[in-house]
Amino acid sequence: MGELLAPLLADRLRAKRQSFDRIPLVDIAALVDGGDARPVAREIRWALTNVGFLYIRNHGIPPALIDAAYQASRSFFALPIEVKNALHIRHSGHSLRGYIPLFGENTDPGKTRDLKECFDLGPETPGRDQPFFGANQWPGGLPGFAETLMQYHDALAALSHVLLRGVALSLDLAPDYFAAKMRDPISVLRLIHYPPQSGRIDEEMIGIGAHTDYGNLTILAQDQVGGLQVLNRDQVWVEAPPIDGTFVLNIGDLVQRMTNDLYLANLHRVVNISGRERYSMPFFVEADTEAVFAPLPQCVSDSNPPRYASVRCGAHMFARYKDSFPHLQDV
Repeated sequence: MGELLAPLLADRLRAKRQSFDRIPLVDIAALVDGGDARPVAREIRWALTNVGFLYIRNHGIPPALIDAAYQASRSFFALPIEVKNALHIRHSGHSLRGYIPLFGENTDPGKTRDLKECFDLGPETPGRDQPFFGANQWPGGLPGFAETLMQYHDALAALSHVLLRGVALSLDLAPDYFAAKMRDPISVLRLIHYPPQSGRIDEEMIGIGAHTDYGNLTILAQDQVGGLQVLNRDQVWVEAPPIDGTFVLNIGDLVQRMTNDLYLANLHRVVNISGRERYSMPFFVEADTEAVFAPLPQCVSDSNPPRYASVRCGAHMFARYKDSFPHLQDV
């Protein structure tokens, strides 16, 4: 790749640089270790009510496993394009696993083309003819690739159950409230590579356009390059810089629906003006395909009537995917 020109960022893409306490940092050790999690739950409630995002530390995922997953990701995206295209997500049918090339998904399609490439994987359930379940598409020639990423996937899946206990406590629900919705949940580990941009950058093409996540929770590992921006309630884009030893946690549409807009599934985007390659690894944990989400009774009142009808997780997820993936438009 030749020398990159210094990027000229359009005004609408500039984030207001603020200290990270605008996106709260929460120590979740008590949740992970089984201690008194009520103080953690109070911090989670404030963060999800006001921001929709938080950093979490002391999450219990070994740094060596995170580093190994990053190395696997870089190795995959370094493969020749014809090798990656042979694993295109369109070859996976309903399971929606595999490679997504540049502009193969556009999360804000009316405004933005996403300058990113991805690789999606999930739990191995071969022969299951149902959206988001099935067999993964694995590349050849990368020893340990599948084993490392499945180990990382499974570690985050276990962490997600811990975090959902914290969300339940934050809503004064029983700690195991989400367990009945999470017996066989949809989950996706996504590897993302964002090429650097140069020249004038505007909303027509950025790393990923403004969007909310679709399901329950997203647990994000981001490298040291930065570029994640979150929209606050004052309609100001706020940077979410990398912090060593943390994940970024945010909620998706289903939790906002469940809380009748008490909790915020916030708009966010990525603008990579670093001049370097950016890698991130979001883990999306949703719920069982038939799990129903509707406003909780304690989030409804005469002054705040129900704002949403009930929805089933799988149908909601697939509808959102159809909006973003060109190859699903005729499905």
